[in-house]
Amino acid sequence: MAPWPEVEKPETNNYIGDSSKQNQNMAGKEGENHKGNVASLGNKGEIQPAFSTIALIDETRQEEDPWALPELQDTGIKWSELDRKGKIIRVLYGIGKFIMLLGLLYMFVCSLDVLSSAFQLVGGKAAGDIFQDDSVLSNPVAGLVIGVLVTVMVQSSSTSSSIVVSMVSSTLLTVQSAIPIIMGANIGTSVTNTIVALMQAGDRNEFRRAFAGATIHDFFNWLAVFALLPIEVISGYLYHLTNVIVESFHLESGEDAPELLKVITDPFTKLIIELDKSVINAIATNDESAKNKSLVKIWCVTETNVTLQNVTIPPSENCTSPDFCWSEGNVTWTIKNVTETEYISKCRHLFAEADLPDLAIGLILLALSLLVLCSCLVMIVKLLNSVLKGQVASVIKKTINTDFPFPFTWLAGYLAMLAGAGMTFVVQSSSVFTSAITPLVGIGVISIERSYPLTLGANIGTTTTAILAALASPGSTLKYSLQIALCHFFFNVSGIILFYPLPVTRLPIRMAKTLGNITAQYRWFAIFYLLVCFFLLPLFVFGLSLAGWPVLLGVCLPLGALFIAVIVINIMQKRRPHSLPEKLQNWDFLPIWLHSLEPWDNIIMSSLAFCGKHCCGFCKCCKVNAEQEGAKDKQLKTMEVYENTIVMADEERGGRRAPAAACIEKTGTNNTAL
Repeated sequence: MAPWPEVEKPETNNYIGDSSKQNQNMAGKEGENHKGNVASLGNKGEIQPAFSTIALIDETRQEEDPWALPELQDTGIKWSELDRKGKIIRVLYGIGKFIMLLGLLYMFVCSLDVLSSAFQLVGGKAAGDIFQDDSVLSNPVAGLVIGVLVTVMVQSSSTSSSIVVSMVSSTLLTVQSAIPIIMGANIGTSVTNTIVALMQAGDRNEFRRAFAGATIHDFFNWLAVFALLPIEVISGYLYHLTNVIVESFHLESGEDAPELLKVITDPFTKLIIELDKSVINAIATNDESAKNKSLVKIWCVTETNVTLQNVTIPPSENCTSPDFCWSEGNVTWTIKNVTETEYISKCRHLFAEADLPDLAIGLILLALSLLVLCSCLVMIVKLLNSVLKGQVASVIKKTINTDFPFPFTWLAGYLAMLAGAGMTFVVQSSSVFTSAITPLVGIGVISIERSYPLTLGANIGTTTTAILAALASPGSTLKYSLQIALCHFFFNVSGIILFYPLPVTRLPIRMAKTLGNITAQYRWFAIFYLLVCFFLLPLFVFGLSLAGWPVLLGVCLPLGALFIAVIVINIMQKRRPHSLPEKLQNWDFLPIWLHSLEPWDNIIMSSLAFCGKHCCGFCKCCKVNAEQEGAKDKQLKTMEVYENTIVMADEERGGRRAPAAACIEKTGTNNTAL
């Protein structure tokens, strides 16, 4: 309700204190009209009833949009105010920061490469074992979650795709069964930038934007799979489309695929670790001898020779040719081609001479690569914050986030998509590109709406890289590798057609913003989301698929129907609550732990506090910081209520000062008017 203006009487200040001062300050902001009203009321001597200034506080305080891009103000001296020496120093500083940024980006990309190698050492053989069960792979749902799990374990969709190509070319897997696995690999590759977003959890708004910018990739991939996998199972449109394209070309084996970024990063990463990825492919193709081999490459230079040699054969074995067989006593001899591998020189990486199992080396590299990855990311964010200020930041924001004038507004998103595809083609990895733009989204240089087409372009760019790599495959695998790469390409194009052209269909943006708001308030929920979406849920579905179709459908269909019903009810509660029964207009009829994260947050925070008290001081410090931040947010949101100074003065004159004071002491300053 609108407040009465305040009667200006000096004697009330003797009794009221801070409360009346705040009321007077706020009343003063209402302008000259209020002053006229005050004078007229003062002349009449009328005493007005008590009122609340809550409406006035609501009018004067403007709530900030947490998704608005922040202005990075330049706090330094302006360029025009610098002398010649100062300008030279600033230019040198800028060049130094640019060189440092390039170095940090190089280390960031190398750490991602080493992280992928570490995951392959830890889970590569297990990933190969997963692909051995043909009965499970024939189930499209099981193939989907296997693609997710394997790609998460090896941190590379290229590796999981190469395994699939090897199995298809070895007739262990059909192309129809391989398509769901490729869809799952598309989901699993987005886990990298989600992990990168966790490194910006220090600042609430930065974390909100960074996590939303990372998970927008996840939501697009999941929605595309939910929409297109049933269509593919029913119609097989991806298989038939790609088969027509492949059959229409006369394919021949090409040269090696171009490696643009690998030329720069390989000299450094090969000093740390080199892997023999053919071992994983051999395990997936049921080669028993490969199970005892190490993934760590020991010999980098080898030479294979094929020679004709005299060998003995059992009498029961047929000779290669009667002309080349002879017997000496009880021994039968023949001539055969014998392949011998000559080991020329060892590799020079750190673990070439190490007598450690693959798991130990993988865990060491995992810890080191995560440490370097986090350190590089933190320094990149700080460096970008210091560089992207003032005019530079405004120019970059306008360039990246601008839209063309009507009627060409739609064109900017598609140009961003092309830019994302081109950059991904240059760096040869969608994970590297999306991980690089995640901190830019966090600090506010790129908006969520612009990061969406950039991410979609990255999906297209990584498939074009796969197509080029397929064209360079040997003749035995050329057809299958190209068809699978084309399936990947048209799957992403189909997803873009479904979830981008119309603004109303861009569901991943709204879903990512919702998740960003939740994780900004409850930061532990980000880790929970990561574990559920990329580990627990795929493992749960994979376990059900092992039990067969009846169990899988009997469990997943009711859970899926319940999940869809909850989403529909939530939407109707926000938009058309009166269309629902009275009991379903809110979730208050459920226990609070089923419709609110607050009880879970209290449990987790209590556990961290207990850990900080009895285990270490770090968690306790985190808890204190979280409490201080929460108290600060609560203080900003709290609306204060003040008493009418005229009534309080009148009560004092009438001898009723003590009850008023007691009321003030009781209510405090945190009351709200309902």
